[in-house]
Amino acid sequence: MSVSDSNPKEMICISCPIGCRLTVSQDQDKNITVTGNKCARGKVYGEEEYLAPKRMLTCTCRTDSQEFPRLPVRTLSAIPIEYIDDLLRELYRMTVALPVKRGQPLIENYRGTGVDVLASMSLDDHGR
Repeated sequence: MSVSDSNPKEMICISCPIGCRLTVSQDQDKNITVTGNKCARGKVYGEEEYLAPKRMLTCTCRTDSQEFPRLPVRTLSAIPIEYIDDLLRELYRMTVALPVKRGQPLIENYRGTGVDVLASMSLDDHGR
């Protein structure tokens, strides 16, 4: 028989509009238990958030244009939390040459995560 983790994590599920309050714990045999979920998506969310949390990232990058000095960018999919600070530093140092099209990859497969960083809008190069 396994004993529950003495330090369960409380979280609010964001997989659907219900917003269930989840309690997630792991026993000595590494089995994950999720309680409080009202749908199957809550169980999956709780397990993923407990073991390997990920987030979508949005920010802006510098451009080489005086008229449009910043370009909004975003990750195509959620990236593991441990990569966010380094990715932000890289994006803040980056200067994007215009023109750029919405959806254009600016970084592909960041550090082998399979996550691409895309331009969130199109910008022309007039104004340089």
